[in-house]
Amino acid sequence: MYRLLFLFLLSMVPVIELRGAVPIGIGWGYPFWLVYLVCVVGNLLPVPVLIPFAGRVLRWGAGLPRVGGLFRKILSIGEKKVAQATGTRRAILLALYLFVAVPAPGTGAWSGALIATLLGMPVRRAFWPIAAGVATAGLIMGVASYGVLGLLG
Repeated sequence: MYRLLFLFLLSMVPVIELRGAVPIGIGWGYPFWLVYLVCVVGNLLPVPVLIPFAGRVLRWGAGLPRVGGLFRKILSIGEKKVAQATGTRRAILLALYLFVAVPAPGTGAWSGALIATLLGMPVRRAFWPIAAGVATAGLIMGVASYGVLGLLG
């Protein structure tokens, strides 16, 4: 039971997220459906909070003396991307889904929530493409994990 709680909490951690938790759960011998469910729910839980508050955190961080430049740069990039976002709403939602779905470094629910914040998307519109991306990434990581574990024996 503690291991499942660990997977749930690990899925919430930025950078690691579900991409790191799924292989661990499968390596521990839990059935895929259980690992998938625990990790997807854990990864999605912070998203509705992140989207509305990430912008506030970025603006607050921009005023800090030592790291303010980094926060200002992120805000500047976001403003430029919003100005360049000439695609339709569907194209933007599809791009957000694909960004979150590809299990690569720097992608995931946290990054997707940050992008949604920078694009000024409301939680209702941004949550579903992020959720679908997390679900897809969980399936990809499950398939990849069983493949690697199968090769290892």
